[in-house]
This record gives sequence, C-alpha cells and structure tokens, in this order.
Amino acid sequence: MAASYGAKVGICEDYRVGGTCVIRGCVPKKLFVYAAEYSSHFSDAPGFGWSAADHNFDWPSLIAAKDKEIDRLNGLYIANLKNHNVEIIQARGRLRDRHTVELTSAAGKRNITADKILIATGGWPQMPSVPGIEYAISSNEAFHLDQFPERVAVVGGGYIAVEFAGIFNGLGATTHLLYRGEQILRGFDRDITDKLNEEMGKKGVDVRVHTRVTAITKTADGLSLALSDGTVLGVDVVMYATGRVANSRNIGLEDIGVELKPGGAIIVDENYKTSVDNIFALGDVIGRVQLTPVAIKEGAALAATQFNDTPTVVDYGNIPTAVFSQPPIGTIGLTEAEAVAEYGDDIHIYKSEYKSMKFTLSGRPERSLMKMITQASTDRVIGIHMIGPDAAEIIQGLAIAMNCGATKAQFDMTVAVHPSSAEEFVLMK
Repeated sequence: MAASYGAKVGICEDYRVGGTCVIRGCVPKKLFVYAAEYSSHFSDAPGFGWSAADHNFDWPSLIAAKDKEIDRLNGLYIANLKNHNVEIIQARGRLRDRHTVELTSAAGKRNITADKILIATGGWPQMPSVPGIEYAISSNEAFHLDQFPERVAVVGGGYIAVEFAGIFNGLGATTHLLYRGEQILRGFDRDITDKLNEEMGKKGVDVRVHTRVTAITKTADGLSLALSDGTVLGVDVVMYATGRVANSRNIGLEDIGVELKPGGAIIVDENYKTSVDNIFALGDVIGRVQLTPVAIKEGAALAATQFNDTPTVVDYGNIPTAVFSQPPIGTIGLTEAEAVAEYGDDIHIYKSEYKSMKFTLSGRPERSLMKMITQASTDRVIGIHMIGPDAAEIIQGLAIAMNCGATKAQFDMTVAVHPSSAEEFVLMK
C-alpha cells in the first residue's frame, strides 16, 4: 500500500513472507479444521442414505497438502510485493538508531537506513514456567508434528486452545482441554461459552475447568501431567495455548528509546507512532486487537496517513470475529454482561436454540444457539452472538448491519431466507 502511494519500501523478514496468519496461524489452522470436520460428516452420511464405509486418516498427507498451500500463498505474497517494487530483505533486523537497521543473514551483517521505520513483528506463543515445560509444544509446532498423537492435552481456554482441541479430537485423538479459569473463552458471551463446553463434551472432548498442570514428566510411553486436583494424566503430546506476547524482544527497541508496556507491547498513538517520532508499530506487537484483519486495517490507515496525505484512523468498535471451534462461533458487539454493565436494565435479550436442519436426519445431537442484544429505549442492536454451522459466514453480513446502526425492527421487517439457520436472526421474538 505504501509503495502504491509512491514510497520506496523494503521489508526485512528473517523467515517467510505472510506473517503468523498465513504461515503458522489462521490459514493452516482452518485447513486443519476442515480436515477434522470430516469425521462428523462421515458419521452423518448414513442418515441421508449413504452406506457406511471405513475411512482412514493419514496425517502425513494432510501435512503435505497444507505445506503445499502455504508455499503457494507465500509465493503470491512475494510476487505481490515484487510487483509493487518492494524490496524483500531476507535477514534478521535490529535497530541501531532511529534511522538505521542492522541486518544479519547468512551473508553477514550490513546496515540499511530509512526515513520511517515500521515495526510489525507480530506476536509469539507464551509458555508458562512449569516444571517440564520443555516437553510441551505450542501451536507453532502443532502444524509440523511428525506423527499424529493418540492422546493429546491442550492447555488453555482461548481461541487457539478450543480450536486445536476440536482439531485433534476430530482427527481421532483422545483429547483433553485443561483450563485454569471458570469457563473456556473468557470474555465471550456466557451463553455461547456454556454451549460450546456442552457441545465439545458431546463430541468427546474432555473439558476440565479450574484445572492447572503443575508438572510435566517424560515417561517411557509419552508424557505424564500432574494436575492441580492431584490426579495424573498420561498423554503423547501436551500443547500450550496460554496466550501470545508481543514479539518485541532483541530488536533494539529499548536501546533507542521506544517505550514498551510491561508485557512487551509497543506503545503507540492513534496514528501508530511510537515514542520515537519516525518509528511506527502496528498489529499484534502493539497488543490492541490481535486479529489479522485488524492489522491489515491498521496498515492501510498508516499508509494512507503517511504516504497519501489522507489522515485515517481505525475504528475498533464492533469488530466481528469468529472462533473455528466445533461447532464454530461468530460474534460482534457487546456480550450480555457488558450490555448490563453499560446500559443496566435498558436492554432486551433475544435467544433461539435449535437443532440445525442438517442434523435432523443424521441424528447428530448438536444444537445451535443464536442471541441478539438490543438497547430497549432505542431498539438498536448492540450485540449478536451465534454458535452453530456457518456462524463465521453469517456474522460477517450481520456486522455490516450493526455498523449501520440497525434496529431490531429493521431485522424484523427483513424477509427470511428459508430454510436456513441465518433466518433465525430475523424471526426472533
């Protein structure tokens, strides 16, 4: 974007172009989710007249197919940068002063200078201090396991934890989800998180809340996890998804006076300027909203402001998001707890729980839940939450309506698309 406005641009990258999302995040994760869903689809098939059949899953084939797609996407990113005359500098960068970056690569070291410098180094998995933590993996390594494990424990309760618990379970592993908090997906609407916990249990995931791993020990046949309730759990792999931290260490920020928050996130103003006025930062490394589309919006705003004479700021309100758990979640706006805190009793709650038509013949016990929250005095929709098939696809369209200030009456006057799950949002009473 900056190059299209006429800036001379170079990107210093010490691994592959594409960032966490493309290389070791959202994209390979969702490919794995698709793969894991087939086990349920196969179970559903006899209800629709298909004869039962044996199906064998081959982990190396999935890894190879995933790697091929990531290679393709990486190539597209490289081509796009080159088409815009952006120089790709394959090296490790470290700031030496406010205008100088030291580059370290196999060819040695050299310096490069720039008028403006942007730090967009993203985040990195955080591993807690637990005896034996060296035997654990993060989501980074989960994408490259040599063998598919028969027994897995996922530690954590956020996006990554519930998604990978569904992946491992769907692909055939005995799966445990261990979370120290009261309920998984802290910060999401409680009706939605309760429903996810219930549905994951139906699928065979052993969800344990108020549970911590106190030690990890290597054994002859895998790993032994000592748990806070005094029990011991035997697994082949333990994956930690206990948060991500800003990837800001060892790149020279402190040496030149760039101010950081205690956890390492870079402090910036509304225009992504750091405490050093020609150095900017955005994306996960500033610790605001750790979502790829948000980072893209931030990058577009920075480029337009700095290189197109068009001051632009990002609106962080009403950001839609999806969790590719099984079943998936789509959400935007206030949770019920947040709505009560902000508006008191000036709210209306609408809920619909049902079995998807897709599962009426298959016999799958999965149920969906939709929830809408409005401000009673204005009728304005202030929160929409869904768990069930196609939740991510549905929430995108509803996000547009919410950002246009839609009211419940406007939802009500909209003709339903029948038969569909989405129609429930215009039929709620």
